[in-house]
Amino acid sequence: MTSSVTYEGNLRTVATHLRSSTIIETDAPTDNNGKGERFSPTDLTATALASCMLTIMGMKAPALEVALEGTKVEVEKIMSADPRRISGINLTFHFPETVVAGEKERTILERTAHTCPMIYSIHPDIKVQVTFNW
Repeated sequence: MTSSVTYEGNLRTVATHLRSSTIIETDAPTDNNGKGERFSPTDLTATALASCMLTIMGMKAPALEVALEGTKVEVEKIMSADPRRISGINLTFHFPETVVAGEKERTILERTAHTCPMIYSIHPDIKVQVTFNW
């Protein structure tokens, strides 16, 4: 088993990662009767994609002699109604000046990002837009 999730009431859940005991709390968003004080479950989906892409890039980077520390991704989740669902995810990667990578290494890292397991797990109706700002 990977995790367990407990409903705390007031539209909040607490998820516990069983191996590490770390927790993630979620709230319903304010536009859906929640407090919006934590990530919503759909926020986690969009954020997980960014995290997955960065992780896969981080796995490839040492072989390319590129250090990605300090790289950030802005995550924008777009919701639609009827049915309420994620309709789009926009990711914008920002690489600090300390990341030194040539054109070849950049291309390899960008292609690598698009091979993360999350990208293959997102429904094809969800439009994913990725921008890399080197």
